[in-house]
This record gives sequence, structure tokens and C-alpha cells, in this order.
Amino acid sequence: MAIAKAERLMNLALCLLGTRRPLSKRELRDSIEAYLEAGSDDSFNRMFERDKDDLRELGLVIETVENLDGEVGYRAGRDSNRLPPITLDAEEAAALGLAAKVWQQARLAGAASGALQKLRAAGLPEDVDPYEPHGALEPRIPVHEAAFEPLMLACRDRRPVVFDYRKATAARPEPRQVEPWALECWRGHWYLAGWDRDRGAERVFRLSRITGKVRSRSAKFTAEVPDVVTVRETVASWAGESADRSALIRLRTGAGYPLRAKASRVRELGDGWDELEIPYGHGLDAWLVEFGPDVVVLEPAELRADVVDRLRAVAKG
Repeated sequence: MAIAKAERLMNLALCLLGTRRPLSKRELRDSIEAYLEAGSDDSFNRMFERDKDDLRELGLVIETVENLDGEVGYRAGRDSNRLPPITLDAEEAAALGLAAKVWQQARLAGAASGALQKLRAAGLPEDVDPYEPHGALEPRIPVHEAAFEPLMLACRDRRPVVFDYRKATAARPEPRQVEPWALECWRGHWYLAGWDRDRGAERVFRLSRITGKVRSRSAKFTAEVPDVVTVRETVASWAGESADRSALIRLRTGAGYPLRAKASRVRELGDGWDELEIPYGHGLDAWLVEFGPDVVVLEPAELRADVVDRLRAVAKG
């Protein structure tokens, strides 16, 4: 269904860009096969209006012209839809080339390669190869979760999805009906932000906790998609990034470097343990559980209890 709509939009755009005079609805319907298959005039009119709005949302400038007989015609002037030439200096082109390198994986490799060719034409120096390692650090965004690709396509096509999701505190996964908005990588993990239909609220899901297949649905979104989806900020707040309290933990020597980087105070205890004071906010318990036996919560008591509950849930699972 998504492919058929994309083909229909492409055909409509080509008709509007290729004509020298405005085309009426009747002429457009006779020129595009998908419109000929519309069951009735009302069905065609609704389809055409949606397609016209979609093309305008994508940035196509469509002109509406009324002739002497009062008939309305449509065209997309080439001058109005021509982008200015793009020029990049060496640093800008290299930065975009580095971004292309980040996506040099799996199914995204083809798109990254095509983007690199365009960068060459836009000013990326021939002697700069972003796919060759030039230092000890090599940027990568790993995509190991099977849910990534179907969710990426669902976000692009604005299609609701259904999947089974296991919370950190739950022993078994539960079905979720979600209207996906955006995907983002944070600290090596992929997260999905969207509207949870069952709970009637915005939610963020970690892809590694999605079990089984992601199944898409043809229904429309029921909630409005926000202009800005702050996946990283939401996840960061869960991990205590914006916390105004502190927690005291014991951490095994030589372990938990992300925790050490966030610590405001570190004290050696001896016997292979250190004491850390770290920011405490919503979701810190879930983060601490990931370090397993290397972390012991000292205070506050509520955080210690939450961590213990999560560990017991994992043990039961």
C-alpha cells in the first residue's frame, strides 16, 4: 500500500512538473492510472486532495490557476521548484562525509554510498575518503535489532505498529499498539518515541526489549505528531541526566565507567570497591540494573528497593 501511494504521488508530481499549462482534475485523472481505478468521482476527489496536500507538505509548490471558463487547473512550475546550487567547503563536505560513514552498515549502506557520490559532486575533495579509517576512533551507529527496519519504515510512512514489549520490571512481554514518531540512538541503544494507544500517552520504547515481529497496520494516526520529538532528552531524563538529587552507590573497581563519568564524588573503599555519588532521577534504577553485581545501592532506600525489585523480576523471567 505504501509503495502504491508513493508511485501515485510520483506520477502526479511528474504530471504537474512536466506540463506547460495548468491541468484540470479531469485531465489529471485521465493521465494517472491509479486515478482511473478510483471507484467514483467522490473517491477520486478525496484521493486527489490528499495527494495534493502530501506533495505540498513535501515541499512541491503547486500553482492553482482558473481559466476563462472558470475551470481550475494545477501545475508545478519548474522555476518555483528548482533548488539553488549547493556549495560546500572542504570542512563542511568532510563533516557530511563522516556522517555518511556512520551509516555504513547493513541496509543503510546503499543510501550512504549514494549520498557520498552526491557529496563528491558538491565539493568533497577526492583525496578525502570517509570510508577509510584516519584515526583510532571510528564513528558507528550499530543496528542489531530486527525491529529497527520495520519501525524506520513505519515512522517514514506514518503507519501504526503492533509489537510485544518487555519492560525491565516485567517477567513477560506485553502487546503494544503504537503510532511511531521517531527513532534515535542514545548511548549505543536505539529508542522509539510514539503514541501508545492503549495508554493514551506518549511513550519511549527501547528496541532491544521488543520481542517477536513488528507488525504494521494500515489505519491512520489518531494522535497529532509533535513538531519536535525529543527522544534523547526523554531517555536522558530517565537515566538521571536532569536530576536534582544524588544517590550513593558502591561500584566494583574497574567496572561501570559510564557511572564513573557521571559521578560527582568517588572514594576508594578498598577490597575491590569504590563509593560513588551520582545524579538521581527517574529511571536511574533501570540503568543501575544493567551493571548487575558490580553495583550496590547504599542510599536512598527507595532507589535500593526499586533496583532490588527489578533484579528479582529479571531472575524470575
